[in-house]
Amino acid sequence: MDTALLTRARDVAGAVPDPELPMLTLADLGILRDVQLDERQGLVVTITPTYSGCPATATIRADLRLALRAAGFEQVEVRTALSPAWSSDWITAAGREALARHGIAAPGPARPHTATVSLDLARRPASPPCPRCRSAASVQVSHFGPTPCLALHRCTHCQETFHQV
Repeated sequence: MDTALLTRARDVAGAVPDPELPMLTLADLGILRDVQLDERQGLVVTITPTYSGCPATATIRADLRLALRAAGFEQVEVRTALSPAWSSDWITAAGREALARHGIAAPGPARPHTATVSLDLARRPASPPCPRCRSAASVQVSHFGPTPCLALHRCTHCQETFHQV
């Protein structure tokens, strides 16, 4: 297999913007899992959506195929891997900075996985810091924003509203 060709394919696939958060590439969002060259199947790209019902997955698949075909990769298969599930820890530092520049709070670190899952219905997760003024004083206005993966918050310091992934 040609290492330079595989590197170019990974670069092209990684540079595809997310359709819902276009300030992020698929690589920055951490949903691009793998890019392989298969002599029988051509280029095989594996993605993990941010959640299993993500409505943008079909668009991401189409955008990947278009970008890779435009770069000269004629045979492209896009696969979805749901295990392990996507984690907000997979967002790169550059991706977190891009979100903040666009007024969107990145999620905090994911909770560690254990054999048991605790369910605490009374406790609310900590509010994210405001991406504009950096105040830690914010309240959630709505669990769902313009897309299912964005929540709406309001900073109680600067009074601005912002989204959190």
